[in-house]
Amino acid sequence: MMSVPPPKVITRHHGGSIHAYVLDSAAFGALRPAAVFRPLPGDEVVESVVRPDLERVVYTTLNGVVCLTRAGEPVWACALEPRSEQRHGHLPGCALSLDGRTVWVYRPDAMAGRADADQWVGHDADSGAVLVRRPLETVGHAAGHYVHPVDGSVYLDIGEGQDGSVILRSTAGADGEPEFVSYPWSDRCLIGLSPDGQQFMTVDHEQADVAFHRHPGGEVLLTLTVEAFGHDPEDTFVEWSGGYLTPETAVVTLGGEREDEEEWFRHHLVDVRTGAVGDELTVEATSPYELVPLGDGSWLTAGPDGKAVHRSRAPLPTAPPSAHS
Repeated sequence: MMSVPPPKVITRHHGGSIHAYVLDSAAFGALRPAAVFRPLPGDEVVESVVRPDLERVVYTTLNGVVCLTRAGEPVWACALEPRSEQRHGHLPGCALSLDGRTVWVYRPDAMAGRADADQWVGHDADSGAVLVRRPLETVGHAAGHYVHPVDGSVYLDIGEGQDGSVILRSTAGADGEPEFVSYPWSDRCLIGLSPDGQQFMTVDHEQADVAFHRHPGGEVLLTLTVEAFGHDPEDTFVEWSGGYLTPETAVVTLGGEREDEEEWFRHHLVDVRTGAVGDELTVEATSPYELVPLGDGSWLTAGPDGKAVHRSRAPLPTAPPSAHS
């Protein structure tokens, strides 16, 4: 009997609260939060993740990791010590493992002035106990976690500012202990994993091209430069955004600046099997980073109030006409 994957839950921060949305493939338009969590007084949330059952949230602040119940009761907390008085340049991040048992936390300890380099730490999701601690050789500002949808391995993309980007992956070893793999690049930014788990997408740190790689080895399957999209690389670049709209189709975002210094961006569709550049995807967004492809043909943006909006290329289902219409 096949197991049913847990519902996809995403969070948005709004009005000092953490809003959790359950993504229903049949629900489009402005979404209502399925749960709202209120951080502890004084906590400024950097990143958050909510369990699929909506009963707990874990969030990071500049100096800690906190787990709360839906009622706001503390479950566990971990202080990032020593406390950093620096307000900018270091953003701890978190993610929940595919099986829900581990909370992964990226600690930018170097930029926070806590150590000479960063850490990647796995906490028991129920107790907060440290399960694994991986010292890193990076001096990062922030990092993105990407959980593989099939095998549960976790990618970490660490941004080191002008020094580039480092990509690592954690996976369960033969003995059950985590094994860590570092990819041999310092100039590629991880954008997303394909929903079927077969590949992943990166953008050159200098924003000259986009590439698609085989999971897990990282072999390059396809590379597209700015010219492939019909633009001049002198005034156009690939944004560090986009992702997989479906297993076969990726969204690649290009941007630039017009002669009047007005910035622009466009979302292009790419067939990742053939490399063919397709139509532009028309999206109501004010930033090239607002679009979040979901892998099922739909995507998220933000409404004027900052809350999540769910859209799809497919026409919305319409209700049957009323007998009295």
